[in-house]
Amino acid sequence: MRVPNSVVLPVGTHVDCCQEQEVAEKTHDIMARITAMLAERKSNLAHFIDNLEGSEEPKFYVDQWERLKEMESCTLTILNLVAVNCTDHRDIQKLEATILEHVKNEELFPEVIRVLPPIYRQVEAAIVDIAQSEEMADHGMMDLQYLLSKLSQREHLASLGRELLQDILRYLHRIGLVVWYEEIKHLESTVFLLPTFLITMFKVSMGFRTIYSVEPKL
Repeated sequence: MRVPNSVVLPVGTHVDCCQEQEVAEKTHDIMARITAMLAERKSNLAHFIDNLEGSEEPKFYVDQWERLKEMESCTLTILNLVAVNCTDHRDIQKLEATILEHVKNEELFPEVIRVLPPIYRQVEAAIVDIAQSEEMADHGMMDLQYLLSKLSQREHLASLGRELLQDILRYLHRIGLVVWYEEIKHLESTVFLLPTFLITMFKVSMGFRTIYSVEPKL
């Protein structure tokens, strides 16, 4: 919801645990909930913006207003849910084919036909090499400036500048190779070269949160 022009493909799993009619009903219910969620989000944003604009001292809330307007302008395309049985390799292949079909859709992804400069591929290959090296910490985090210095040590990337690296990181972030939260002040100088570590960390933290939030029975 915070990324401009996002495209989301909902995936329903455990089809093997449901009857065919249940799959259809659950698919319809999930899509209806997503539609309602997006409508509520749009309404809430409009409400918050109106409150700021109608405040006695609106000039004090300019930063918040700009952020809300930016979020309001972010479009979000929700594709039809794909139901899969994760124990059936044919369903996994069906999901892969569906993803590829959508990715090749120029209306959804207008940049899909963009030709990247060779240096993008060179930096991508170098980052993969660094991430897989023995010196890479398990958490996969690296300071942006340090990453630039590591890349610049390679002969064919000696002239790589910070601004160009940032452009390349935005591209690599979009395709999921790295994670770089440049819009978050405390994380803008940190690049996550191993996104899988973040996923694992989020899963563990959410698990602890769920366990912690359960109230004991008296």
